[in-house]
Order: sequence, then structure tokens, then C-alpha cells
Amino acid sequence: MADPKGFMTTPRQEWPRRPVEERVRDWDEVYVPGALLPIISKQADRCMDCGVPFCHEACPLGNLIPEWNDLVSREDWRAASDRLHATNNFPEFTGRLCPAPCEAGCVLAINQPAVTIKNVECAIADRAWEEGFAQPRPPERLSGRTVAVIGSGPTGLAAAQQLTRAGHTVAVYEKDDRIGGLMRYGIPEFKMEKRHLERRLAQMRAEGTKFRTSTTVGRDVGAAELRTRYDAVVLATGATAWRELPVPGRELAGIHQAMEYLPLANRVCEGDLDASPMSAAGKHVVIVGGGDTGADCLGTAVREGAASVTQLDIYAQPGAERDEDAEPWPTYPKVYRLSAAHEEARDLETAPAADADARLFAASTLRFTGDGSGHVQGLHLVEVDARRQPVPGTGRTLPADLVLLALGFSGPDREDGIIDQLGLALEPRGTLTRDSGFATRVPGVFAAGDAARGQSLIVWAIAEGRAVAAAVDRYLTGSSRLPAPITPHDRPMTV
Repeated sequence: MADPKGFMTTPRQEWPRRPVEERVRDWDEVYVPGALLPIISKQADRCMDCGVPFCHEACPLGNLIPEWNDLVSREDWRAASDRLHATNNFPEFTGRLCPAPCEAGCVLAINQPAVTIKNVECAIADRAWEEGFAQPRPPERLSGRTVAVIGSGPTGLAAAQQLTRAGHTVAVYEKDDRIGGLMRYGIPEFKMEKRHLERRLAQMRAEGTKFRTSTTVGRDVGAAELRTRYDAVVLATGATAWRELPVPGRELAGIHQAMEYLPLANRVCEGDLDASPMSAAGKHVVIVGGGDTGADCLGTAVREGAASVTQLDIYAQPGAERDEDAEPWPTYPKVYRLSAAHEEARDLETAPAADADARLFAASTLRFTGDGSGHVQGLHLVEVDARRQPVPGTGRTLPADLVLLALGFSGPDREDGIIDQLGLALEPRGTLTRDSGFATRVPGVFAAGDAARGQSLIVWAIAEGRAVAAAVDRYLTGSSRLPAPITPHDRPMTV
């Protein structure tokens, strides 16, 4: 512990965001450039180097948080980078995108604001790139074994990098025209600029990983054929089968899934399009779903110049403090959080009908109505109680020219044919069946990430990628020295 009194003398200070009026005019990351490094050493000093660091247990990657906090407080950035990369392939991603369950598990969080673990992680990762610490690590020798990884999200990329570094020849197959999965086309630029992704991909290419874009396995190349060409196959296709909203009027034009809307905005940022054909400009937008994807739609619609944006959340508004009886420390609590997008919506008053920011809590969609020409014009909702039952007399209508459904995902998409072509088994909830070693019932075929676990966080995706890599390495060589941070049956800490 660099400063035994750091947690008593230094208050929590987070990476400041740029002014709302400034940042909604561009697609750059919301944080003030360069404002993190001047404060981060003192923030790392707040870490108590606990005898039993629950932040380790709260993070599925098993990040060595007290160790690199201490190194940052001493400004030993190279050693901090080494300790951070020992457990996390992509800390620049998690430092920007993860909701930080590690901070919920911080011992300080029992009765004080937690250490800014996520900000420290991001600072280390960015400094590592600036100082040249994140050099490619190609294998010393090749094993002669080949692996196909299907899907280039965080699970697929983590698995590919680990297996490449172990000496196997790895090819990553991606159906889109660019690598990255949801990090590329699902995460808005203002949350993570794609230069961070490109930099890591360049490192992976230098290490020897091969990438095959615009290739849909199951269509462009048969899944069974791919299995015969490679010694092992890793299915990391993600959970892309989105959930529907079966209410009257769903067939009206102007009602879209979030993952139909967000990729188009990202393609504008990539330079593929001058403007999104689904742009929210000048429209009254309603987002159905209170999660992070809904917030991503919110921030995107604000930047596109929507006339109004409202987000519906079926859950009641949570309190500002942890409910110690329902969600005791160190579990991740459901509390009221103000994301950058919600802060923007609040300050710009994008949703006059909402309570505090753009969200309407405890709201359930009843039906959609059209304008007479087949296009959505209004969304009818009702307030619900704790059992999600309608509250009489609370019905209301919101103007809606564009409705975005952000209701989550149920499992892998079956339309590409991979599941049927390989004869894979599915769990009742729609995810891929696998054993305790990440293996499916097809020899040499492994399943990892959201496709098998179900929709989860980026840290769980990376942990799955690292763990399945160890399983594949063991299958190919008989043993493995690769770390396996989780098993298929591990779950987040809950009550």
C-alpha cells in the first residue's frame, strides 16, 4: 500500500466528461482528453491493499487490482501494464465499456465511494500504448495445429490471441466487413473510439492471427467443411437473436431493433455512409428497454438531432444507495446511475414527459398506432407495479416517429446454419450446450461467450475467451499453461 491513509485523505474523483453542449456536436469519446493522468496516481492511493481483496472475486478475469493500483500510485507504469495484461487481453476496452463490478466489490464500497478501479485500468492501458509497452508477442515456435474462431467480438478475439501466442495457427472468421463484432458496430464511437480496436487488431496481426472478414460461416463456407479443415473450432458468435415485442402495431414501419439502428450510425463514423438511412434527425424517438443498449441508442439519437427522445424502463426507478437487505456488499447493486447519454438527455431536456432524465420507469408498452399510411405515430404505455401488472388509470400516449427495441438477446442466431450443420445441442433458453471443458457434443468444437453463456458483460466475454483458449490448447496438445479464469458454470456474485 503506497499511502496507508490515502482512502481517508483523498476523495473519489472520476475522469471528467466534456461539457454536454460540446460533446453532443461530435462523435468523439465523452471524456476530457488528458484529464485522467493528472489525478489517477492519487486515486490509486485510495486502494487499501486488502488482505482479502473482493474486487478480485467480483471480476471474472481475476484482475490483480491491488497490485497495479500500488504500481500506479508509484508511477511504475511498465510494471503496472505487465500486471494488468497478465489477466486481461484488452484493458483499453474494459476500461471504457465495463460497468465495473470490481468497484461494487471494493472493500471501501462498504461505507465509502469505491476506488476508481475502472479509470485506473484505462489509464494503465492507454499509457502502455503511449510508452510502447504493448508490443506484439508472437510465439517462439509453431505447434503445427490450426484453429478456426467464428466471431470477432471480445470472446473470439481473446481466444484467438491466447491461442496464437501459444503457437497455434489461428484464423478468425467474421461475417461483417470489419473485425470487432458488437465492439465495432454495436458500441457507439462516443463510448469507445474505434482507433483503440484498430490498434489491438494490428498487434494481433503482427503476432500471427489471421482474419477472414465478410465470411458468414454456414453460408459462404460450410460449418462442417470448416471443421474438417481445422484441428479445432471455437464458436464465439455471440447472442445475436434479439428479443421481440409482440404487441399490436408491431408491424408498422419505423419500429426497429436497436441492432438495426446502431450499426448504421457506426458506419457513418467509419465513412461508409454520409448519413444513416434510419437517422433520428427531427423525429420523436422512443426507446423500449432500460439497459445499456438503450442508453447507446439514446446518445446516438441525441447526436443525430432527434426532436425528442424518451427511454422506457419496465423496472421501477432504483434508489441512490445500495439496498443492504436485498443486494448486500459485495454484489453488484441496482442503483440509479446517470450514464453520459442520460446526462446529455437530462441537460438538453430531450424527454419532457420523463421524470429526471430521458427515462420513464415502471412503464410497459401496450400497443403502437400508425398515421394511416402504415408508419408508426404513437406508442401507448401504462405504468406497472412491482409485479409488472398495469396500474389502472395510468395509460398515456407518446408521439413516436421512430421506435427502437432494446430488449436484449436470447441466444445465437440460427439463420446462418452453423447449429444445424454441426448438429449442436441447445439449452432450453436457446444457448449452445457445452460441458465443463467448454466442449460441445461435436469433437473438436468448443463454444464460448454469449452464444453459450447468454448475454453478459465484456469482462465475462474476455474471461470466456481466455478460458476456452486453455481448453482448446489442452485438447490439441494434452496440457496447457494458458490461464483459465472461469468455468462454464461460474456466475456473477448475486444474492
